[in-house]
Amino acid sequence: PMAHINQNFQKLPGGYLFPEIGRRVRAFSAQNPPMPLIRLGIGDVTQPLAPAVVEAMVKASREMGVKETFRGYCEETCCAYDFLRFAIRDSYRERGVEIADDEIFVSDGAKTDCGSIGDIFSSDNVVAVCDPVYPVYVDTSAMAGRAGDFDGEKWTNLVYLPCTAENGFFPSLPAGDRVPDLIYICSPNNPTGAAATKEQLQVWVDYANAHGSVILFDSAYEAFITQPDVPHSIFEVEGARTCAIEFRSFSKSAGFTGTRCAYTVIPKALEREGVSLHALWNRRQGSKFNGVPYVVQRAAEAALSPEGRAQNQSAISYYLNNARVIREGLSAAGLTVYGGVNAPYLWVKTPGGMPSWDFFDLLLKRACVVTTPGAGFGPSGEGYIRITAFGDAAATEEAVRRIVSVLD
Repeated sequence: PMAHINQNFQKLPGGYLFPEIGRRVRAFSAQNPPMPLIRLGIGDVTQPLAPAVVEAMVKASREMGVKETFRGYCEETCCAYDFLRFAIRDSYRERGVEIADDEIFVSDGAKTDCGSIGDIFSSDNVVAVCDPVYPVYVDTSAMAGRAGDFDGEKWTNLVYLPCTAENGFFPSLPAGDRVPDLIYICSPNNPTGAAATKEQLQVWVDYANAHGSVILFDSAYEAFITQPDVPHSIFEVEGARTCAIEFRSFSKSAGFTGTRCAYTVIPKALEREGVSLHALWNRRQGSKFNGVPYVVQRAAEAALSPEGRAQNQSAISYYLNNARVIREGLSAAGLTVYGGVNAPYLWVKTPGGMPSWDFFDLLLKRACVVTTPGAGFGPSGEGYIRITAFGDAAATEEAVRRIVSVLD
């Protein structure tokens, strides 16, 4: 006898997208590139934590060094302290969305929850993903055995929802009789930067309620929304409380990529087969998760304070200005550029139909600029690259100059 592995992992093609980018970048760096690399590939923030957040972390750290204020395991509701759940609840109320504080589950990242949410669903559920798509939705579905086999381009059991320039990078309802049980939607979208209107989301909410599907709504980038007709939450849409789960993160809105804090909202009204999904997730979290550190939860609370939000808005504006610089610079050079208005990502069409990995390599080797090839996000990503606006402002301007010089 011997231990058997999860054979679904064997079906995963190559490595995760970003490690492959790292491998190529390291190989190129070993060749003594002519210019310092500018990294606009992985969507990591570059601005420091807001002063209000740092102050809260320092204060909480000192509390942990005093017997009377020391905290051990978080045994409060949903593995989260009341002060943070209340702050999150109130942030929803400001947008007219009523969420109960105990419908909020605090975690260490939206990526973690987007992948782990599958634990509460049967392995034979049909999963729909937008195409192009954030890889975690696809990879974790494959690991759980829901994706079938990889045929070199697509997973055989996934329902791909093409998001193209022709449909404004937002999917139409699936054609045919195959109805997905779980539907991943990300808005503002990673990687395309597109953001759905309330009318567009209403179509999907009505569809999910009619068919018993569940929408897994990733709104990690809602803080970057600038247009008034774009909802920040799926729960701004009528009927969403009976068909949707929402994932949010402090990573990009407050610079927590290295601090780690996020939250998932599961309404108690959401049931399938007569069972509360809220209760299932609460049971799952209680078994597999011990909560986010007290110091980090205090930092997240500070990020939602008036002072913290004002300071974080300065960083968000900084990144959105980077997006404007990229969009205007590359558009003036003749490239077709999407996104960057309600999101920190630019979706750039490759020149002359060049394959996306080829354009990635061209920009890496001739401009010393790291981007992300669109093909890594799915079949409909071919022919595009993603550029993030999270870089340093001066470096972003230099990157645009370098890219333009390669195109001349």
